[in-house]
Amino acid sequence: MAYTLDDLTYLMARLRDPSIGCPWDVKQTFRSIVPHTLEEAHEVADAIERDDMPHLKDELGDLLFQVIFYAQMGKEAGHFDLESIVDNLVAKLIRRHPHVFPQGTLDSQIDPDNRPDEASIKTAWERIKAEERGQQTEPEAVASKLDGIAASLPALARAEKLQRRAAHYGFDWPDINPVFDKLHEEIDELKEAWQQVQENPADRDALEDELGDVMFVCVNLARFLKVNPEQALRRTNRKFERRFRAIEQALATEGRAMENETLETLDAIWQSVKGIEKDPYNP
Repeated sequence: MAYTLDDLTYLMARLRDPSIGCPWDVKQTFRSIVPHTLEEAHEVADAIERDDMPHLKDELGDLLFQVIFYAQMGKEAGHFDLESIVDNLVAKLIRRHPHVFPQGTLDSQIDPDNRPDEASIKTAWERIKAEERGQQTEPEAVASKLDGIAASLPALARAEKLQRRAAHYGFDWPDINPVFDKLHEEIDELKEAWQQVQENPADRDALEDELGDVMFVCVNLARFLKVNPEQALRRTNRKFERRFRAIEQALATEGRAMENETLETLDAIWQSVKGIEKDPYNP
């Protein structure tokens, strides 16, 4: 007999039981498990990128456990429970998909011969989300088109969301060419900031600011190229790690240590590896 979601919620309650549960689980708080949630989400992404379906199944279970953990703590504090989380989610998704649930009920269906086009669906989606954001804004606060984009998102992901939201309301480059120009402009400004730091090492705020501008433009460039910047950087990380490990292996085969080699020697091996390697993610 296979375990069910009910079994998982029961298990979580047992783990959190102050008298007979797990001491580590009992002492956790919403804040303390956030790093674990982020880690599990990244491990899900990693399994997908490696096309490792058996591992993905395991990682999705770990990510689901994080949701169950939050739900149990919410129940203990009287904030919410798993049932209310699911109820809120289903209601929200029905509300945001009138092109699938036209009467706003789970069993309502559209006429398959009269489906709306993607442009009208996207327009409706943004309108509904804007209405939701307006309802969530404090009465005394000035509503912004950027409301609802979590400040805790990874910087690359948040930059892309900020740019996409602004672009939806017309604040965007007309095409990709000015983005390339802007990238060169920001790199020049970064160089100037670097020169200033050489003269005044304590003044590094401008350097950080200009480097951030370069990275922000790179995210903009990725958006125009229709490339996910996080995935692109993760791919480059994998590539660097693969080549670095190949250098280590090549040296170890000859009984040599990396720290005893010159940069020129290491770069020569790097170039050799680069010339013969096969990208496992793009065979």
